[in-house]
Amino acid sequence: MAHTEPKPLSPLDKDQLQGLNAIRDFLKVRTSYDVLPLSFRLIVLDTDLLIKKSINILTQNSIVSAPLWDSESGRFAGILTSTDFINVIQYYCQFPDEMSKLDQFRLSSLRDIEKAIGAIPIETVSVHPSKPLYEACRRMLKTRARRIPLVDFDSETSKEMVVSVITQYRILKFIAVNNENNTILLKKTVRDIGLGTFSNLATARMNSSVLDVVHMMVAKNISCVPILDREDKVLNVFEAVDVIPCIKGGAYDDLDGSVGEALCKRSDESPGIYTCNVDDRLDSIFDTIRKSRVHRLIVVDDENRLKGIISLSDILKYVLLSGVEDTTNWM
Repeated sequence: MAHTEPKPLSPLDKDQLQGLNAIRDFLKVRTSYDVLPLSFRLIVLDTDLLIKKSINILTQNSIVSAPLWDSESGRFAGILTSTDFINVIQYYCQFPDEMSKLDQFRLSSLRDIEKAIGAIPIETVSVHPSKPLYEACRRMLKTRARRIPLVDFDSETSKEMVVSVITQYRILKFIAVNNENNTILLKKTVRDIGLGTFSNLATARMNSSVLDVVHMMVAKNISCVPILDREDKVLNVFEAVDVIPCIKGGAYDDLDGSVGEALCKRSDESPGIYTCNVDDRLDSIFDTIRKSRVHRLIVVDDENRLKGIISLSDILKYVLLSGVEDTTNWM
């Protein structure tokens, strides 16, 4: 069989590959420390804390996650996220007779709740802050985590020490701010590179119940559900973090309320939703990330009808993996 020469790359392909490789090189020489702002606060929760109190702490401080600390062992014990609260809601639905006990559950009970409802345990993953940022990105993609704690060791006590938590958003923002000369090379469109999910999309209406939407997210293993009007135009997005105010103070009855009512409980700091078109280029998406607090992009047509969803995981995966032929040992 005659040897077939590979098709030469077009100028567009060359620019795209040059930009991606430059960004990867950048991630390999920068550390997770570099991503952190000059000043920040870190709230760490002890696993002995009541779950209902942890919800109040998150809402009072306008945060949606926090590292967990086991004071008995003196070790990092994972990270509290909206997924844990969705597991609590599932437990409430599956074991309604246990409702009286739910208020007494502590954060240390979260793993028992996972087992009771048959949820797949979330891998406890962390990275040393001085390791290359590229390694943190790899671990995030491997575990499908949207955030990863930075854990160091205290030289005086020889114990673990949680330094901070970095998110996919902060990593992509760091790339966008510090690599504009490389992101401008990424001129292929969303359609060209097949970025995002465009089929079997879960959707809901403003009058859908919160509980129905939570069950939808669990069934499809997703973290957001677009909210559409009667003409299937995008009105908003219900996110996993939106369940947190709904169960604040143990008010699980609020889960029977509508999505519209739940969205009204969002803080004034909520970033809202960002949209794009299938013909928007990746460089313009990075420009949006550079300027705004983006957690996902809703793909719409010219009539604002839903076409797809681009997650930050989709973008990070493309940046790290596109054009990489052998990924067997990559993770």
